[in-house]
Amino acid sequence: MSDVELKKRLIARIMRSRDSALLREAYRLMGTDAAKLEPYKLTKEQQASVNKGKKDIKAGRKLSEREANKAVDEWLGK
Repeated sequence: MSDVELKKRLIARIMRSRDSALLREAYRLMGTDAAKLEPYKLTKEQQASVNKGKKDIKAGRKLSEREANKAVDEWLGK
C-alpha cells in the first residue's frame, strides 16, 4: 500500500470513528516524536509471562498461526 493510499484510508477511518479515546490517542501519537516516547514498563508478572513464552518457544512449544487461530476459535466457542 502506498503512502497516499494509507493516508486516504486513515482519513476515512478517522472520519467514521465515534471512539473519542481512539481519536485522542491517534492525535497524541501524531503529535509525538517517536524518539521522545518512553518504553512501556512491564509489571513483574508481565515480564515473567514474556520470559515463560520465550522459554516455550526455545523448547519448541509453539503453534502455527492457523493452529493458534483454531485454538482461539474453540476457546471462544465459535
